[in-house]
Amino acid sequence: MRLGYACMNTELKTVFRTLRLATAEKEGTGKIKELTIQNMETTLEVIRWNLEQGILFYRASSSIVPLSTHPINDWRWWEDEDFLAIASEIRRLVNEHGMRVSVHPGQYTVLNSPKAEVVRKSIEDLEYHDKLIQLLGGTDIILHTGGAYGDKETAKRRFAENYLALSDSIRQRLRLENDDKTFTLRDVLDVHAMCKVPICFDIHHHNCNNDGEPVDFSEIMATWEGSGRPKIHISTGREGFTDLRHHDLISEEDFSELLKLVEGYEVDIMFEAKLKEQAVLPFLHKLQNR
Repeated sequence: MRLGYACMNTELKTVFRTLRLATAEKEGTGKIKELTIQNMETTLEVIRWNLEQGILFYRASSSIVPLSTHPINDWRWWEDEDFLAIASEIRRLVNEHGMRVSVHPGQYTVLNSPKAEVVRKSIEDLEYHDKLIQLLGGTDIILHTGGAYGDKETAKRRFAENYLALSDSIRQRLRLENDDKTFTLRDVLDVHAMCKVPICFDIHHHNCNNDGEPVDFSEIMATWEGSGRPKIHISTGREGFTDLRHHDLISEEDFSELLKLVEGYEVDIMFEAKLKEQAVLPFLHKLQNR
């Protein structure tokens, strides 16, 4: 079992540099490259720190390449020697130490939108994440289903249809997560039945949004056949069990609940907590000292 966290590291006080469009227009793609290289160096620093602590699961930032899909960015970063040199070192460390690396596109990547332009831009973003995760030696692109648009069943079918139209490379890495407001675990399992996308189970989202059914983890496991070890998310509500906002840390109660659910299975767990690696380390030390 690998435990991990997302993007920022509070110990290192990491910052991933972004870029305003006006600045890019003024300074050109050279500025995009400068900030991208800084972000890659930061990612490498975090990877090294994680390995020193025994943290073998990490979600890379989606912001590594500023303005990654904007037309102004005509820099072919995935072919740039400076970029590839850092990526090669990250990939070497990831492969050598058996680290798992994932990415999670943001809320505007909506594959089941009824608007063709939104879907087109979403696919562009997935193509960016696919290039990035491959160069980092990662394996997973996590995505939510999207919106219900007044007809959840049609929205589920639209996700499945658009998923099946993606490139083989993206489909190989894309995993579908149940969300905290609209698409329950049962809903995403329905989508899996249509298109075979593996399911990334989020236990806190399930606690906040479910169909009143107990979780049959074997059903989730079955969606990962041929896709590696299942990836799971955990978070603790800031002010209560079903508070959608994330707490700084993960509670002992929530982690124990998850361990009971996955008992007997090999899984990797992503901690979604405000204090990032600080939330992971206490549980990692407990598991190591069993």
